[in-house]
Amino acid sequence: MFAYLVRRLLLLLLVLFGVVTLVFFLIHLIPGDPVDIMLGDQALAADKDALRHALGLHRPLGNQYLSYLGDLCRGDLGLSIHSRRPVLTEIGERFPATVELMLGAMLVALLMALPLGIISALKPYGWLDGASMLISFLGISIPNFWLGPMLIILFSIQLGWLPVNERGGLEHLILPAITLGTAMAAMLSRMIRASLLEVLDEEYITNARAKGLPERLVIFKHALRNALIPVITIIGLQVGVLLSGAIITEAIFDWPGLGSLLLEGIYSRNYPLVQGCILVIATVYVLVNLLTDIAYAWADPRVRL
Repeated sequence: MFAYLVRRLLLLLLVLFGVVTLVFFLIHLIPGDPVDIMLGDQALAADKDALRHALGLHRPLGNQYLSYLGDLCRGDLGLSIHSRRPVLTEIGERFPATVELMLGAMLVALLMALPLGIISALKPYGWLDGASMLISFLGISIPNFWLGPMLIILFSIQLGWLPVNERGGLEHLILPAITLGTAMAAMLSRMIRASLLEVLDEEYITNARAKGLPERLVIFKHALRNALIPVITIIGLQVGVLLSGAIITEAIFDWPGLGSLLLEGIYSRNYPLVQGCILVIATVYVLVNLLTDIAYAWADPRVRL
């Protein structure tokens, strides 16, 4: 296990280095000058040159890259071009909102997927299974940039039950969490159904029933735990999808998270901010994948890393 963790951590560092390098050069290739955005087209050339020198954008791109790597090794993500505040501070202010939205979406997905998947597996090829499959197909097919506005029109504008935007109490989280978690719920429900159907045919399930154990105990203690092994893997892999989907969802609901901060940085050509946001997203993604592998081994003692 220790050797496996060391290999994964080294691979993690290599992946993050590739992400940093790729994002650094791609963001500088995007058309548009942050100095022009900050000062406007009517600013004097001398003022633009002065600001460019102050921001360090006059240096060759290779020198900027090496300087950025050096700062990154010291844990410094740089200063935001516009606010001149540390990027790490701005990310730290927004990151809790994104985590809250991700956890809410994951909770919504599990609350929807577990009943649908279990019912479909216990009554396969019936009308309940067909209805569950239809709901899953709809959940996968409907994009969140369409579902979000539809939920706003129905529950906020027409019915007036829930607030439209911004972060607040639980009522502010419901619509964004449903928007972000619906597609994940559709995928998980089909995965739970397929995995549970496979487990129910195993010999140890037959033995448990032969011993006279209650059916509820057989399903939830013996069958469901082993059926959740691939589901755990999918949940871990879906964290990256939730982070990318959160960018659109946060923009729709004006949610003050990391996704909306990333979009603000892209619009304003705020290089350090964009690089810092993507680096944090990539770090979370690879760390969750590592934790997923560990949880996989914990859930099934037969699996050894």
